[in-house]
Amino acid sequence: MNLAQPIRPQAPGACMRNKSSVKLGARVGSAGFVGSGAFVAWTITAFALFAPQLLAQDGLPLATRTLENGLEVIVIENPLVPIVTVELDVKNGSYTEPPEFDGLSHLYEHMFFKANGSIPSQERYLERVNELGGIFNGTTSTERVNYFLTLGVDSLAAGIQFMEDAIRDPLFLEEELVREREVVIGEYDRAESTPSFHLGREMDRLLWSPEYYSRKNPIGARDVILTTLPEQMRIIQERYYVPNNTALILAGAVTAEEGFELAERIFGDWPRGEDPFATPVPDPPPLTASRAVIVEQPVGSVTVQIQWQGPSVDDDPRATHVADLLGTVLSNPTSAFQKALVESGLAFGAGFSYFTQRHVGPIAVSGQTTPDRALELHRALLSEMERLGNPGTITAEQLESAKAQVRIGELYAREQASAWAHTVGFWWAVSGLDYYRTYVDDILTVTTDEVAGFARIYLIGKPRVSGVLISPEARQAAGLRESDLLLTEVGP
Repeated sequence: MNLAQPIRPQAPGACMRNKSSVKLGARVGSAGFVGSGAFVAWTITAFALFAPQLLAQDGLPLATRTLENGLEVIVIENPLVPIVTVELDVKNGSYTEPPEFDGLSHLYEHMFFKANGSIPSQERYLERVNELGGIFNGTTSTERVNYFLTLGVDSLAAGIQFMEDAIRDPLFLEEELVREREVVIGEYDRAESTPSFHLGREMDRLLWSPEYYSRKNPIGARDVILTTLPEQMRIIQERYYVPNNTALILAGAVTAEEGFELAERIFGDWPRGEDPFATPVPDPPPLTASRAVIVEQPVGSVTVQIQWQGPSVDDDPRATHVADLLGTVLSNPTSAFQKALVESGLAFGAGFSYFTQRHVGPIAVSGQTTPDRALELHRALLSEMERLGNPGTITAEQLESAKAQVRIGELYAREQASAWAHTVGFWWAVSGLDYYRTYVDDILTVTTDEVAGFARIYLIGKPRVSGVLISPEARQAAGLRESDLLLTEVGP
């Protein structure tokens, strides 16, 4: 796991309106995808050997209080710069969406920045942001939607009021909704112009099943977005945008006492709503057999990816720690995984990832190669996953280096209060703050036997989805068939 979540590549459905460097707050355990390999191996080893006393998790400077209406208030004090980020996190996202609502959490996120009971239009909304001297943004993920405004500390009370008006009293004007549907479709079009988007979409449909796919698809469905009505926005608001399903995060030059007083004064009279999850969100159906898909796009190299259904943070939190640490180990260029796949010349690059979710997180291993070696790479990726089940494949020394790397990343994550607020909001929504508070301590106790056990429980001999992204010409020349990707199974 890389606790510096904002450096993760932006996922489909995350909206970035301003020129902000903030990315979607989500976790991927592989530096092959998030860049945690930026730490040179000898540096990590040296850190583990010469500074072990720094590895223990020290107390996180997070002050929390729950208001009577259920709103959870989180204050992150950082007085070094006179700015504050005001963030609202809502337990909403694609996991709440049956097919007829596919993408509406994402569209709702866009409508947050529009007219409300205090601000009559989007134009006036933008004028008010400029008056406050702030920058704003929002993102939509599978299990969290967040909105944030960063501004000078002298405008903090006005900024909190600004966000309160937006979340409590949106107008959902017809003309604004019509315009914003086209903006979202523009994002959809840009996503579809990326070849990898098509591979991910087709693999997700197989991994989660076509019936459940909408709950893992933050960007949504084109036809649903284009026909959305204001009444559907109201349904989402009344069901999920209630204080007992929301967190207010204040990060920066604000004390806990000040933050709690402002939260109570501005948000205290927001009426509590019904529990939106009184009827629980269903988990995806288990994958019962391996599947394969070949996606043809105009690409030069070939991408080979294999996915499994991984652990849920509620059901098996320990496995999520193991998966994160495993991803860090496999990302290091000196690992046997990288040597077998990249240093050997078989792949241009390779990585392992896990995305923590309350409703089953995906595990993925991936690599890029030339068209004539696609099946060879596929077999090699499966073989490397099988090797993980053998005790000793991952050594204690490798684990210690990875633990140090995780700890360093967590410390760097605290440097920018606004970015850290997004991370905290993500964990509040997906796993709860108790999980986040003890994360590093829990990581430090992972053993090599647990890594091998994780591979046997979630990878080896388990149903998987294999996918290949290749050009039509290269596929024809190689004679590649989907059935070829099902011939080599990882043994029990």
